[in-house]
Amino acid sequence: MQTIKDILSARLRDAFAAAFPGANLAALPLDATPAGDEAFGDYQCNAAMAAAKLLRQPPRAIAEQAVAQLVADGLLAKVDIAGPGFINLTLTDEALAHHLEALQADERLGVPQPGTGKTIILDYSSPNVAKPMHVAHIRSTVIGDALKRINRALGYTVLGDNHLGDWGTQFGILIMGYRHFLDPAALAASPVDELQRVYVLSHQKCDEDTAWKDQARAELVKLQAGEPENLDLWQTFIDLSLAEFNRLYERLGVTFELTRGESFYNNALPGVIERLTALHLVRKSEGALVAFLDDEKLPPCIVRKSDGGYNYATTDLATVFSREAEFQPDAIIYVTDERQQLHFRQFFAVAKKAGVQTHLRHIWFGLMRLPEGLLSTRSGTAIKLDLLLDEAEKRALELVQASSPDMPAEEQNSVARAVGIGAVKYADLSQNPQSAITFTWEKALAMDGNSAPYLQYAVARIASVLDKHRERFPAADIQAAPLVFDSPFARRLGLRLARYPDAVVDAATQEKPSLLADTLYDLSQAYSSFYQNVPFLKAEAGLRESRVRLCALTAHILRHGLSLLGIDTPERI
Repeated sequence: MQTIKDILSARLRDAFAAAFPGANLAALPLDATPAGDEAFGDYQCNAAMAAAKLLRQPPRAIAEQAVAQLVADGLLAKVDIAGPGFINLTLTDEALAHHLEALQADERLGVPQPGTGKTIILDYSSPNVAKPMHVAHIRSTVIGDALKRINRALGYTVLGDNHLGDWGTQFGILIMGYRHFLDPAALAASPVDELQRVYVLSHQKCDEDTAWKDQARAELVKLQAGEPENLDLWQTFIDLSLAEFNRLYERLGVTFELTRGESFYNNALPGVIERLTALHLVRKSEGALVAFLDDEKLPPCIVRKSDGGYNYATTDLATVFSREAEFQPDAIIYVTDERQQLHFRQFFAVAKKAGVQTHLRHIWFGLMRLPEGLLSTRSGTAIKLDLLLDEAEKRALELVQASSPDMPAEEQNSVARAVGIGAVKYADLSQNPQSAITFTWEKALAMDGNSAPYLQYAVARIASVLDKHRERFPAADIQAAPLVFDSPFARRLGLRLARYPDAVVDAATQEKPSLLADTLYDLSQAYSSFYQNVPFLKAEAGLRESRVRLCALTAHILRHGLSLLGIDTPERI
């Protein structure tokens, strides 16, 4: 089904085309958008101002001619022209009710399916083997997972690929540390922490002892040559790390369709160099093989170092060549922090020159910061992700115990997990990805602000309303009741519900889960006003069922939207 925004936009385009035949209007923003001030209408169009220069007429005159051609046809109750030429559109209550009833009957809640038959690969999370996941990993992981869910809701086939950092010079150092400093008991208790500890010790030894450093390099050469003992150790490091990573992903509710580290593409690296050389895209410079990107106004991109070694650019090129050949994706999206922007601009430029047809996009995000004293480690190193999630669940449990002291302990723990993990995710996803964010518990767990617990509580509160309605009116069928907008609170809520599918589309096209979070928060506020100002169970028959039906649709959309952000919604909090 079409969204209301799409229906109105199509009618506006037809109206402008009829009013100005022959004019090239393709570049004009002939779209309806939600009204900035609902006092003027439900939707608005500002195209008349943008068309003034093209059509050489005053904007208001342009708007008047377009409105004269606009087909209302039971959809529009009122069309106004405000100020210099703003076109304000107000829906009929009947059209809004009919649209919401169709939306409620649709298993996809009216979300369009532009992705049908198309494939996206999403590259996100990507921790380094033998290093614990820490707070900095949370953004790539939850943003990537949310974008996967959102794009799937639009009909795309989306493959999440966890491109592990599982190859490189660090493994020679790690092998030396493992053989000389390992504490087997510590490895059994906390494998990745112990691997990091022995790596740090070995790295320090490299700085102090040239012979140690040379031996680490020798161990790396053996690994690269496939020497069985070192290869077995390397595989052990990967297995131990993946077990730890997967435990955290399960805790976060995050999954991947592919887990292919850098090592997966090792055998393809010489072929990358051959391809670039055959296309005359690289030349030697100071012993290294370099792709020069002067036309793109970018620094040179090294694809083979002067010592003959490969780097991230080489591996990323091998990866994109492989993905394109195996999956023929329509797009590949990389989710990393802001510090990698230059790398991806260079890599994308070289890939395009090398014939890659797939649309490549880099979604970068600002770093997450923690206020001093929020969480700390004795060593002063980065906060482990486990610690953050432990603290989230602990604080959420205190909240649940205070709000529902009679809830069984097992259920309290289950709800606390959903609330705590949801709070951490939403605190990230509700922010513009490109903004640096400061995480605070007060904001993340607030019950009266833009937070996951606030939205989860709204769903639980509606569940309570529906339970009470079933108890008092067991024979009533709320789905059979026509929707009636008998108050501004009900109509405002209805409009917010109708705009949900557009929010899912916008979150995907603008690659900002925060747009979906904003819509859910706005919807929850509209519901709160509805709940506080309109009686439900005490209303007269017919009207009562209409109001409860609006409640049910609100809960359904809140659940759906939060699930696209990877957040669970308990029935009780």
